[in-house]
Amino acid sequence: MGLTNERLNELNDISRNLRRTVVEMIHTAGSGHPGGSLSCLEIVTALYLEKMKFDPHNPLDPDRDRFVLSKGHAAPALYAILAYLGVIPRRELLTLRKLGSRLQGHPDMKSVPGVEMSAGPLGLGLSVSVGMALTARMDQASYHTYVLLGDGETQEGIIWEAAMTAHKYKLHNLTAILDHNGVQLDGCCQEIMPLGAVEAKFTSFGWKTFTCDGHDIASILTALEAADSYHQGPSIIIAKTVKGKGVSFMEGKNIWHGKKIEDEDYQLAVAEIGGISYAE
Repeated sequence: MGLTNERLNELNDISRNLRRTVVEMIHTAGSGHPGGSLSCLEIVTALYLEKMKFDPHNPLDPDRDRFVLSKGHAAPALYAILAYLGVIPRRELLTLRKLGSRLQGHPDMKSVPGVEMSAGPLGLGLSVSVGMALTARMDQASYHTYVLLGDGETQEGIIWEAAMTAHKYKLHNLTAILDHNGVQLDGCCQEIMPLGAVEAKFTSFGWKTFTCDGHDIASILTALEAADSYHQGPSIIIAKTVKGKGVSFMEGKNIWHGKKIEDEDYQLAVAEIGGISYAE
């Protein structure tokens, strides 16, 4: 997208601050999902700050692009970017998973502005996104739908049913992004249920596939631009990422899929990440 070095540095700083914010949110909550939240922060940064048509002052604008967080346990990442943009108050971030808070462990579209789908059952998001893309076509609307998938949920049959449907209807206004960190709750995906050649799988289902470094914002934006230029059907970007990115003792460890961040770990994580927290 022709980013200047200054803008790219700014986006990287924002991603680092979002990373610190997510760690603080989960530490304060005493529970949550750090691994998968930390692996997708550059992706949400690229989408919300450079790619998507989204007005934070009017999050229900009918012409907005849609972002569906299919891997709903990464809700802290979504809440953090929405708070950065001013869609929700920053002070609310530290109410994550607290009794009576809008910021539940999985996002609730009826409570939180900017949330397009209430998450929970993994695999649901791609089907919902297919419905959104079909609706846009029927309404002759110009908005695009983006959906973020996790490795583990691509093991579910509903993903492939939705993939077939998107191909059948040639939904070029739908782009999926796979947060391909190779780790799920109980271990490595290769051990639990091997994904195999996931790029080839989607290609065989009629999708145009692209790849990128999921922690390199310029690489992500290049892949998104390439996906935009494909008009024959749906596209998916396989974003290579690291579970728990940015915190060395979390990186690649399935134990950090869903685990509270104790005080000592919090201090170590914050020291590694640096930056500032948007929740402060």
